Amino acid sequence: MMKRAFDIVFSMIMLLLFLPLFLAISCWILFDSKGGVFFAQERVGKNGKAFRLWKFRTMRPHAEKSGQLTVGAKDSRITGAGYYLRKFKIDELPQLWNVLLGDMSIVGPRPEVPRYVALYTSQQKEVLSIRPGITDYASLRYFEESELLAKSDNPEETYIREIMPAKLALNLQYVRSHSMLGDLSIIVQTGMRVIKA
Repeated sequence: MMKRAFDIVFSMIMLLLFLPLFLAISCWILFDSKGGVFFAQERVGKNGKAFRLWKFRTMRPHAEKSGQLTVGAKDSRITGAGYYLRKFKIDELPQLWNVLLGDMSIVGPRPEVPRYVALYTSQQKEVLSIRPGITDYASLRYFEESELLAKSDNPEETYIREIMPAKLALNLQYVRSHSMLGDLSIIVQTGMRVIKA
């Protein structure tokens, strides 16, 4: 209950504080390329329940048709504005709305798309026992994940065989030992990492 109360208060405060920024970013996205301001994607949340995750749009319309993984910051599908929104993780800010709705938490395992969740082992599915989050230990460890994938000859295979299992191992550690103090530490570390981007 304390974690959920924190999520509600924190997300409401951040949404109000960032409202002017949201408006400025929305204008930037619209002037920069064709398409809407937001991008919604189906993700798998707590207890395997699907929900729509929101982000600022950083790619050209219908970019998902050529793959769900982003390969490098210079992926040709990424817009001019999208490059900077991704670099500083600003594209993730609309997920504060997901937190307010109860689909997500501020801190928790990052929610995955159904295609990759279907590959989880029974043990890995334990990460679905809690609400997914905007940031976590795995997000910090793989802050530049797309750059790692860009170096691979087969990005999807590298993600499935190497990166996803490593991230899930970190997620399982979080699920089994998370605390409010630990969450606050992750939030601070995430803020510092974004500033250094």
